[in-house]
Amino acid sequence: MGKIIAIANQKGGVGKTTTSVNLAASLGVLEKKVLLIDADPQANATSGLGIVVEQVEVGTYQLLEHTASAEECIVETDSPNVDIIPAHIDLVAIEIELVDKDQREYMLKKAIAHLKSSYDYILIDCAPSLGLLTLNALTASDAVIIPIQCEYFALEGLGKLLNTVKSVQKIHNTDLDIEGMLLTMFDQRLRLSNQVVEEVQKHFSDMVFETIIQRNVRLGEAPSYGESIIKYDVSSKGASNYLSLAKEIINKNS
Repeated sequence: MGKIIAIANQKGGVGKTTTSVNLAASLGVLEKKVLLIDADPQANATSGLGIVVEQVEVGTYQLLEHTASAEECIVETDSPNVDIIPAHIDLVAIEIELVDKDQREYMLKKAIAHLKSSYDYILIDCAPSLGLLTLNALTASDAVIIPIQCEYFALEGLGKLLNTVKSVQKIHNTDLDIEGMLLTMFDQRLRLSNQVVEEVQKHFSDMVFETIIQRNVRLGEAPSYGESIIKYDVSSKGASNYLSLAKEIINKNS
């Protein structure tokens, strides 16, 4: 039975999409079957895996509207063992359209629950907000990964996100776990980066992944080629960080 993991943080620019794409690719090369769902209207995970966003005809929008089945939305990618349900800018409208629907927080869950038997991992790249899209992702998931940037405002807003997770656990999804907090954009030369790591590890100890994602030029370049870091430069620091994260998750769930 597969595991559904949302990658969420309402702060933008903390490495959600980078993590979604590269964790999916890393799990794929470690021979796990992975589905990535792009639940962000910016559709960066879609383009990051080499899919032309303008050509997407069915994707997350249709999935949430229940006008297309999950199977109709799935696209194969060039990454070994990785499929994607792509997003398109039209996803922006979904929050408004779902607002007066019955059981609006469960739309994604209903659409993808049956896929758990077909994949080892289903990853959901969430939008940088705590709106209805992210709520749907958290309600549909077994666990959530929270990327935290090693910068000054890292812990700001974290309380709000953890409160959202708590209220989802209470109201919509009692089984939701925190898979882990992932420190991203770490620069060991900066005292601040090291302080953030210490602070997060002190506050959240067991909840923090051992793997830390370091700042890496190649990691930043890969999306502009529509490739994961594994395909773009497997010998880079970024690739070894994400492979290490994938192994940590596999070990934790085996």
